[in-house]
Amino acid sequence: MSADLAVTTTHVVVAPMLVALLTAVVTLATRSFGRAHRLVSLLGIAGYAAAVAVLADRVLSGGTLTYQLSAWPAPFGITLVADALAAFMLSLAALVTVALLVFSVGYMDERASRVSYHPLFHFMLLGVTGAFLTGDVFNLFVWFEVMLMPSYVFVVFYGGSRQTAAALQYTVLNLVGSALMLVAIGGLYATTGTLNMADMARRLAAPEAFGVDPAPVLGLAAILLVVFALKAGVVPFQFWVPPAYRAAPAPISAFLAGVTKKVGVYAIIRLYFTVFAAGTIEGGLGLGFSGGSFLAYFGPVLFVMALASIVLGGLGAVSRTNLDDVFAYSSIGQVGFIVLPLAMVATVQQPALQTIGIVAALVYSLNHAVAKAMLFLVSGTVYDATGTIELDQLGGLTGRLPVLSGAFFVGSLALIGIPPLSGFFGKLLIFDTGSRAVAAGEPGAALALAGALVGAIFTIAYLSRTWSLGFWGAVSPAVDRANPSVLLVAVVAALALTVVAIGVGFDPVYGFAESAARAALDTDGYVEAVDPGVVGHA
Repeated sequence: MSADLAVTTTHVVVAPMLVALLTAVVTLATRSFGRAHRLVSLLGIAGYAAAVAVLADRVLSGGTLTYQLSAWPAPFGITLVADALAAFMLSLAALVTVALLVFSVGYMDERASRVSYHPLFHFMLLGVTGAFLTGDVFNLFVWFEVMLMPSYVFVVFYGGSRQTAAALQYTVLNLVGSALMLVAIGGLYATTGTLNMADMARRLAAPEAFGVDPAPVLGLAAILLVVFALKAGVVPFQFWVPPAYRAAPAPISAFLAGVTKKVGVYAIIRLYFTVFAAGTIEGGLGLGFSGGSFLAYFGPVLFVMALASIVLGGLGAVSRTNLDDVFAYSSIGQVGFIVLPLAMVATVQQPALQTIGIVAALVYSLNHAVAKAMLFLVSGTVYDATGTIELDQLGGLTGRLPVLSGAFFVGSLALIGIPPLSGFFGKLLIFDTGSRAVAAGEPGAALALAGALVGAIFTIAYLSRTWSLGFWGAVSPAVDRANPSVLLVAVVAALALTVVAIGVGFDPVYGFAESAARAALDTDGYVEAVDPGVVGHA
């Protein structure tokens, strides 16, 4: 490879971040120019999607790419790593945020421009992108904060008492989480002597050579798991989800549910399956864990969190009285489905089964990102057209707004898992993971399958109830006066078609997810890509 080509290929890694940052800055400078401001924002998100597409193509065709900021070598400089896992998550984010921004142009009024809606949107996307690409734990914290700061503004965006209360709770919980994360990161540096993920994995794999005591690292990793569970909205850290989703504008609720939640999921996969999986503690601390792998300790914790999320989210959603509440509690349950296969394979020593489990989590993450984002946009469109999202004030939407109702129906079927939609394959892979785990004799796998089945029944129940109360039946006065925006309905319809397209053309999606899962489990490949010649003995 020539030097010029190497430089070009490497710089592709940082391109999505640069596009998001540049768009945020330019939209901030042009926020008083109305149409030009929105045009810049649209061009920026198109450029972001193109940059992600080019990066994903390079990664899938040529393997893991790295970028060292200012040419400082790892582990001393800031490292960005684009492997198949990062590329998959970036593609998910790009797919959803393009639709969200187009929707925002038609949904948000001029006041939104004056209070910097579009710059904040792109700064939040920058934080998400940085979190997916960073190669060190401290900068994962930094990008979490970049992502969270705009979200604080978005939750309080409308300025009412409900929004203020939700923003206060959301901000306080996340600040506590950030403080815990910073404490854990400081402890990891003091214990391992590094924050570079590749260097940390290498040191944990050979603790005696580097003078690392694995026991404190296990405890610090447990603190980080609390933080990531909070970001993902997993039980028992789900309290912020319903009020925050109710308070934020519809496209931001879709962003929070569809994209930012996945950053927490990504962090769990990246750190626990790629980095901390390299660590072992012989004897299992006397707790009966086999093999001594760090993952063996976190599997049962993830298992309890996942099942509790599925049950609590389902119970909450089935009794809600408006669309946003149904979808918010549904998101708690659905993230349980994402975490469940990770929990089932965390304690196994079979790479093939671990791969299937991570593929299941990634495929269902994609399904949830698109389908749940679409459902929140359905709620926003219904509110824009009728002035309400209360189920007792709706009814007859199928007759008055057939395209919008059809999109809701498609999204519901995707979450339920009806073929040939994207959700079918996600659910199928989750049950396949459980079945293989049962066959392998993994304790709790049968309970996981039962929990997934209960969760599927809950999903059918609350979405059928929402369809019956809000979309079926006689036309209510509010629906009769509905004046839907063509643009908003078109965006929702496009996402519905995307759900169908992912399911019908699932083979390349599965191949992408499988490559991502293999990358997540390939600790040696990750270390080598960052540079084994530099990440060596201290």
